[in-house]
Amino acid sequence: MCLAHSGGPGIGWEYLRMPGLEDSLTMVYVEPVGTGDSGRLPDPRDYTVATYAHFLHAVVQHLNVPRFALLGHSHGGFVAQRYALDHPAQVTALVLYDTSPVADEEFWSAAVAAMERFVKDHVQDHPEVADYAATLTTRLGLLDDDGATAVLRTLMPAYLHDYWGREAEFAPARRTLRMYASPSLGEEPPFDVRDELPLLTPPALVLAGRHDFICGPRWAALLHEGLFKAELTVLEEAGHLAHLEQPARFDACVLAFLQAQGVVRGPRNP
Repeated sequence: MCLAHSGGPGIGWEYLRMPGLEDSLTMVYVEPVGTGDSGRLPDPRDYTVATYAHFLHAVVQHLNVPRFALLGHSHGGFVAQRYALDHPAQVTALVLYDTSPVADEEFWSAAVAAMERFVKDHVQDHPEVADYAATLTTRLGLLDDDGATAVLRTLMPAYLHDYWGREAEFAPARRTLRMYASPSLGEEPPFDVRDELPLLTPPALVLAGRHDFICGPRWAALLHEGLFKAELTVLEEAGHLAHLEQPARFDACVLAFLQAQGVVRGPRNP
């Protein structure tokens, strides 16, 4: 079994579906608190990494699984790191996908700078990207769910290496993205587990898209260097959504890693 935690905070889990992994694994996609049909917190300031890890553990207890693989994407990778630090004996293997061990001021400044480069590279052919850098810093908590969703869908091309070259392929996914506003109102210190990484003992696979503007190879390298036992794979021709951009390569990397950890027992019978 592999539990998968989506990014955000506040992005609907559906974008993270990985059909190629579902052929060989029991994939459980967590619907994070504050999204979809999951409950809403009375105080939106409580949408923190610790809160998400708490509810992830509630899912684990409900499933009654003693050990499992855990995949976290982007902000979901923050949650996965926190969970594996708090419950190391339950995590057989960890897949940290386009994420980082830190999300401080330097992290966000680098993301904005990368977005500005994206705008410079593409604004001539696609004038609609001119406001992307400003849109990236939109205070989503001031919007409703439809407004937050509109922001996410607007920015989606920046999260992919070659959106316009494959627009017919990616446009349907763009139209189905969903974001919920309240989780962006969580209040906590900047995420930073760099000093705790040596304590994170489950074997880990660190995956990053070469062209990911927000959680790219720079941050993946920090994870790889700090973790006790980790493999690093940088996926070429991919941005922040390699499971959509390079699904065959993504699936092969994850399955090979999980098979080495004894999680995958071969494809299911038709």
